[in-house]
Amino acid sequence: MINFLITLISFYFASAQLEKNETINKPTEQDLFIAGEGGYHTYRIPSLLIAADGSVLAFVEGRNSGSSDTGDIDVLMKKSTDGGRTWSEQTVLWDKDESVCGNPNPVLDEITGDIHLLLTWNRGDDHEGDIITKKSKDTRRVFVMKSTDNGESWSESKDITETTKDPSWGWYATGPGVGIQIKYGPNKGRLVIPANHSYDDPNGGVRGGPFEYGSHVIFSDDHGTTWELGGSISPKMNESQLIEMADGNGTLLMNMRSYFGKNRRALSVSRDGGISWSHPVEASTLVEPVCQAAFLRYSWPNDRTGDLVLFSNPASTKRENMTIKLSRDSGRTWAASKLLHSGPSAYSALAALPNGEFLCLYEKGEENAYEKIVLARMSLDNLR
Repeated sequence: MINFLITLISFYFASAQLEKNETINKPTEQDLFIAGEGGYHTYRIPSLLIAADGSVLAFVEGRNSGSSDTGDIDVLMKKSTDGGRTWSEQTVLWDKDESVCGNPNPVLDEITGDIHLLLTWNRGDDHEGDIITKKSKDTRRVFVMKSTDNGESWSESKDITETTKDPSWGWYATGPGVGIQIKYGPNKGRLVIPANHSYDDPNGGVRGGPFEYGSHVIFSDDHGTTWELGGSISPKMNESQLIEMADGNGTLLMNMRSYFGKNRRALSVSRDGGISWSHPVEASTLVEPVCQAAFLRYSWPNDRTGDLVLFSNPASTKRENMTIKLSRDSGRTWAASKLLHSGPSAYSALAALPNGEFLCLYEKGEENAYEKIVLARMSLDNLR
């Protein structure tokens, strides 16, 4: 009887400790942008960046009149100086009358500490379909803003369309997500921004119109003073994110939204810093509902945790099941995952904190995916 009681008590304390550990390791979430609050109908297109001083910057689109991709849309930002636990009030970074100001895609220059925020613009009364088919009043344009003080202040937006967009393209979108700076190889220091575009298809219509989508990059070799157009990836590629692989040569891996009708992501490789890309191949293990995804290098082989890459998307054929995956081989295969939300969810962004935790900013709801944008915090222990 005594032995039984001892066993029972030991089991009780072991269970309590396990429950405590699970509570400690469980991802925590906070609402960062809620539809209808703060003066905007809907918040969409999240992006995250860790500044040189460790501050966390959260960028989104604030949509004034509805959830549509067109109309009066502004770029907003919140800043955290305590690792994403508390946040500033939202500030408007970019607002051009009733135009579409969107697709925030920041990149940190780790050499200078400057942040470059790549963006895209079009008239609020021009729809994507009309821009694609060249029936719009204006076209889609590319801009950049800069911060030299960890996101406290920003320069005026600068139009860089002339050097970053093929004149034959119609639609154009930076990211959405983040850019990277190449760490190794002959192009070390290059700032690279993933983007996508539409182009005329001489062989006939795709997705109901006379156009195709492709992914591409733009880059800067002079710390953001000038920007150039890199290589394109086609056919049927769209919103993209990229990482530098761990071969020490600066090889880039692009992870893309795909229109091949198989509900799978697609991959392409560049061995020359983004100037040329391999033909896209299906990422057979990355299920998607044709949606944006986040793709981030967490650590390098010479770091304590090794070659780790994170990926997040709605892992379903519908916009639901926001899931984070972990790779131990530069995004080739996926060793672990964590479901954050089984309900409606869509776009996301990832950032790795200096203390080893990481953040996922994603679109979430109960009835639809655009009810709010929430911030999830977790550690590698959450990915099993």
